[in-house]
Amino acid sequence: MSYQLSAIVADADLLREQTDGLDHAVLAALRQDFALLPVTPQLVQELTGSLPDFTVEELGPERPFHLMLSPALDELLSRWSRRGPVAYLEAEFLGGLGHQAAMVWLGGEVSWGPQFDEALDSPRQEWPINGALARLGVEPGPWIDPFAELGLHLERETDGWLAHGRRGLTADYWDELAERWESEQSGAEQQPNGPRPVGDWGIP
Repeated sequence: MSYQLSAIVADADLLREQTDGLDHAVLAALRQDFALLPVTPQLVQELTGSLPDFTVEELGPERPFHLMLSPALDELLSRWSRRGPVAYLEAEFLGGLGHQAAMVWLGGEVSWGPQFDEALDSPRQEWPINGALARLGVEPGPWIDPFAELGLHLERETDGWLAHGRRGLTADYWDELAERWESEQSGAEQQPNGPRPVGDWGIP
């Protein structure tokens, strides 16, 4: 299965305030009062006044993102971060191969990253997206890591997150569907006691 992510994640109130009135900003609710803003070409153009550029070179530590973070976009995220930490997250996986990368702004400047990883052979908490989410203030919970704790496994591509936001869905909605399915598939004596870890890297 494939997974693709290009999004800004921050406190839901912060993102709501900064994107109020934008035509192409769709906020998708996550757990712990965070929200995800899917990054589309239309959104980048609305935010910066210019169409986005994408690298055609091989990604790596020196060039971690497909999306070129232009000076205008960097300045905008720096400005947003004066109200609280803001992260840009990218990931792309297909057939178990891929990468993830992340960067965090705080107090008007880059505070962490960019970090890039395609091996993912270090402890989970050190993976780029988990590292960024920890710096946003994501608290540990019953899920396997911050990625799954917020619910970033619930949609697999930008279109899914756009639909998630437009429909006003929450992570609880998907949890309830999973619990209902499990209830229908097994007897009462087999019900789990709580949320279980999702797949390797937080994707079922």
